[in-house]
Amino acid sequence: MHPLRVAILGQGRSGRDIHGHWLRQVPEAFQIVAVVDPLEERRERARQEYACDVFEDYRALLDRTGLDLVINAAPSHLHVPITLDLLSRGFNVLCDKPLARRVAEVDALIAAAQQSGATLAIFQQSRFAPYYRKLREVIDSGALGRIIQISIAFSGFGRRWDWQTLQEFNGGNLLNTGPHPLDQALQLLGTDDMPRVQCWMDRAATFGDAEDYVKLILTHPGSPLIDIEISSCDAYPCFTYHAQGALGGLKGTTTHIDWKYYLPAEAPEQRLTREPLFTPDRAPAYCVETLPWREESWDFDGAGLSLFDSMAKAFYEMLHRSLTAGAPLEVTPQQVRRQIAVIEECHRQNPHIYR
Repeated sequence: MHPLRVAILGQGRSGRDIHGHWLRQVPEAFQIVAVVDPLEERRERARQEYACDVFEDYRALLDRTGLDLVINAAPSHLHVPITLDLLSRGFNVLCDKPLARRVAEVDALIAAAQQSGATLAIFQQSRFAPYYRKLREVIDSGALGRIIQISIAFSGFGRRWDWQTLQEFNGGNLLNTGPHPLDQALQLLGTDDMPRVQCWMDRAATFGDAEDYVKLILTHPGSPLIDIEISSCDAYPCFTYHAQGALGGLKGTTTHIDWKYYLPAEAPEQRLTREPLFTPDRAPAYCVETLPWREESWDFDGAGLSLFDSMAKAFYEMLHRSLTAGAPLEVTPQQVRRQIAVIEECHRQNPHIYR
């Protein structure tokens, strides 16, 4: 197997600490042959770490042949223009999240990929998170019955003053963190239709002009209500999932999940009554029963991999199959388009922040 030849645009927290970090561990599948970064010290570090060519500007790659994949880990506001340029010239591109800020931009990227025959992939690695896969497994098993509501919280307390707090750079919690839980939520809805969106945003601890508090409710007929919270003003940090079902429920974090449910055939027989309820000694009573709960749990076991590496591993294995064997992408641009449509609607509903 010949490794795919890869160029990485950007050597910041994503380009180096996520993409570069993982790809260096699988040289049999991916070979980093070029890095682009405007900062000289980062270019020199990349030269030493990857033994690759380095460039100050991505346009130095445009006439290069033999590249199988370009990873766009540039700052968020550069995702669209750079990806569009690369796709138009026939390069396969893996773009970091957020892919874009507006649906029209996603449409332009999809059109460019279709016209050139290039692959457009989006790094939504949380779709492959072990905890999310377990959540889906439990829900899809039917053990919890019909799911009524799923709550997802990606919250903590943090004051930020970097470029990701600014609207001009596509900052804010919804575009920074939101693509992870939102991608999962849209899959949990179980429909390809656009959901009804209700969103509230605020600025609390941020130094920038983009939001750092998001409450987002997604609904669709026949689907569970999904409640997403992405807050930087929660002094009790939580990365949690909570599902409510007709036969039981689930609660968990990224490393541990508990769920309990009952089997209707094992439950006490009951019937609806319009008469007052009494205890055996004829005192007024409330509906109380002891259900035969079945309880199960799950703990993350990465087989030696960290949580982040386990997500990157699964995503890149999928992408490798797609680029080498023609397997379909499991995260498609059309799916991410719906995510951006939700984000755009959230911005529209909060004119006090987004004008």
